[in-house]
Amino acid sequence: MGVTTVTSANMQPTINRPNTVAVGTIVWLGSEVMFFAGLFAIYFTLRSTSPELWESRIEFLDVPFAAVNTTILVLSSVTAQFGVFAAERLQPRATGASPTKWGMIEWFFLTYLMGAIFIAGQVYEYAVLVSEGLALNSDAYGSAFYLTTGFHGLHVTGGLIAFLLVIGRAYAVKVFTHREATSAIVVSYYWHFVDVVWIGLFLVIYVLQ
Repeated sequence: MGVTTVTSANMQPTINRPNTVAVGTIVWLGSEVMFFAGLFAIYFTLRSTSPELWESRIEFLDVPFAAVNTTILVLSSVTAQFGVFAAERLQPRATGASPTKWGMIEWFFLTYLMGAIFIAGQVYEYAVLVSEGLALNSDAYGSAFYLTTGFHGLHVTGGLIAFLLVIGRAYAVKVFTHREATSAIVVSYYWHFVDVVWIGLFLVIYVLQ
């Protein structure tokens, strides 16, 4: 909802409307929630119809490896938020070597690296599972596993591309303004979203077996 303020210069009311980019991103993420809700529904439906298959297939999963990969992704949300703090104070670049003096670019580069490590870990896990006989077309479990984790991986990859675009924009502009800061903020919304979704997937697939 907009907030009405009155300036002392001309005593005319000024409407401060919500940022349309941020609102649009939040609405879009709402649709993404429904998309992943559908994937969760598919997973639980197949699991309920084939409980014996699930019991025989969960032994393929490397839970400690997935836990480490999950920790890396979750921590990347922390680094992304530090990048947002820097963007909000309109500091695109570092003013010193210490992380306390890093700007948005340095924090987002670190976030990108951590996200890339997560994707590399997921690709490695897929390669191991396929070599052990668990593929997308193996059975219902394979289909459910690769569909849910694979679509999430695609979303993480999209987030990595978005980080590069925001970083490139920061390098391209002569003056880092609130417009560039808004871009950083909405990308962080998306990144936090995919992190939360993965926590749910990790709990459902790897923990609540």
